[in-house]
Amino acid sequence: MIRKYTDTDKSKLIQLLRQNIPEYFAPSEEVDFEEYLENEIEDYFVYEEDSEIMGAGGINYFPDEKTARISWDMIDPKHQGKGIGKKLTQHRINHLNNNQNIEFIMVRTSQLVCEFYEKMGFELEKIEKDFWAKGFDLYQMKMDNKA
Repeated sequence: MIRKYTDTDKSKLIQLLRQNIPEYFAPSEEVDFEEYLENEIEDYFVYEEDSEIMGAGGINYFPDEKTARISWDMIDPKHQGKGIGKKLTQHRINHLNNNQNIEFIMVRTSQLVCEFYEKMGFELEKIEKDFWAKGFDLYQMKMDNKA
């Protein structure tokens, strides 16, 4: 089941992020994620089965640029490769397809998962070395919104 994030999910999501350090996130990103959950969250969703959160991902909006950005995607390592990330990403794309004010969907990711987003239809726009932390490059990707 995919549902909206609630404040009671916060500690479970911090734990989920920690399970993905150092493979997909740098240790320094934990502080950024907490800040996001406290102050920058707009639309954030969790993937849950049997009351266990297995994944999460958000959307941030930039109305002046008619753009939305997929943000803070993470899947429990023991459930990776089972289609949860694809379901969460498609859920957010479908959510955005209903918003006629959004022309583009962006994702800022790393070299570690850029191929996943390519398979979802995103195209690479730019690369910035060591953007997130040393060894974690920025891969900025974009797709047209079909709204």
